[in-house]
Amino acid sequence: MYDVVCFGSAVVDVFVNTDVSETNKKICYPAGTKMLIKDLKFDVGGGGTNTAVAFSRFGLKTGFIGKIGDDDSGKRIIEVLKKERVDFLGKIEKGKASGYSVVLDSREKERTILTYKAINNDVSPSDIKKVKTKWLYFSSLLGKSFETQVKLARQLKKQGTKIAFNPSAYIIEEKNIKPLLSICDVVILNKEEAEMIVGKNKDLLKGLRKLGPKIAVITDKNRPIYCSDGVKKYSLMPHKIKVVERTGAGDAFAAGFVAGLMSNKGIADSLKLGLRESESVLGYFGTKNRLLRLRLK
Repeated sequence: MYDVVCFGSAVVDVFVNTDVSETNKKICYPAGTKMLIKDLKFDVGGGGTNTAVAFSRFGLKTGFIGKIGDDDSGKRIIEVLKKERVDFLGKIEKGKASGYSVVLDSREKERTILTYKAINNDVSPSDIKKVKTKWLYFSSLLGKSFETQVKLARQLKKQGTKIAFNPSAYIIEEKNIKPLLSICDVVILNKEEAEMIVGKNKDLLKGLRKLGPKIAVITDKNRPIYCSDGVKKYSLMPHKIKVVERTGAGDAFAAGFVAGLMSNKGIADSLKLGLRESESVLGYFGTKNRLLRLRLK
């Protein structure tokens, strides 16, 4: 029996720092020119592996469901999972390419991510090993993988598994996620994503909970984090810290919060754990390099 199984993307991230400044919240590059790169780094990322490693470092028995190719990127992903004591419960597809992301960082520490999902979106039920888990954590996937997530959630929900979901903007735009939200115990997303689901100028927490989740959490960068379980509304203000790189901070917060709930910490303390985890990631390069190592069990 696993404490938690994460079902989401696995990619190799390439961090590109061109030292370009933002203009009107956009990172712009002139067409027809060649630009020098100030810094270039490689790391394993993806919402599925980021959260799986975070849960494992909390001392939780963790599995990861996803699909990777038998290329060098796939080997790198498997090496990281093994090193972090995360069981791979998905499939390695021969002759296929693994997922890949290019992270374009701005001088202001914001970033634009260009993601090639590759076979991440091609997970079918037959690709998954039979699992028993107390919690199932979903990050965003499209195509066949999303349909498999919904099917697996319905199946495991009947067995008493709790469901946590961290949807991204692109899946909210392209898929009807309400069937999955209706059986979720926890949904975690940022303000813009919440507005895409509920609508602007609405009570976002109340609107999300009406769709099914027992607990809804909304983050908003350096502004207050809000959460509701239908009985009480919680808020937590992020600390003022030096941001080195933002990629993976949302995954870190979500994993920390859910790990807190899994360890019976209560919502207030779980929010603090999520914030501590995300701020650790924000202060350093890479989505996993500074994830906390705490034994919650």
